[in-house]
Amino acid sequence: MILGLSTELYTRIHVLISLIAIVAGMLVLLGMLTRRRFPILTATFLATTALTSLTGFLFPNKTITPGIVIGVLSIILLIVASAALYVGHLNGAWRGTYVICANTALWFNVFVLFAQLFAKVPELKAIAPTQASPGFLLTQGLIFILFVAVTFRACKRFHPE
Repeated sequence: MILGLSTELYTRIHVLISLIAIVAGMLVLLGMLTRRRFPILTATFLATTALTSLTGFLFPNKTITPGIVIGVLSIILLIVASAALYVGHLNGAWRGTYVICANTALWFNVFVLFAQLFAKVPELKAIAPTQASPGFLLTQGLIFILFVAVTFRACKRFHPE
């Protein structure tokens, strides 16, 4: 039981929040690439990404896991991204700071999504039974390269009014 919910139900809620965060984040990233701001989607992305980390912390663990480390880093990135957006109003260096922090937090969520897919989907687990398997490493490497390239492009293109 977690917060009075069965672990299964709590996990489903956590996953739903994570998927909402990823979809909202991808749309916000698309906005960055097309020089548009989506204030409601952005707030949804920032809030649900933070909630993803916060709900992840409540899973029972006796040790510090990679998920906990990613969650802590994500919260730090979200605080900086939120400050850049809502305090710095994306002026000057705040714009690039926001783009990099927001997209890195999104990448963390996508990284965990693919880690979970490889762990839970039998066809993917057969390709890469461990996170040290070449199929897993290649997939995560390609996703990382894609995020670096897209974030770099977003830094150049995103100049909201």
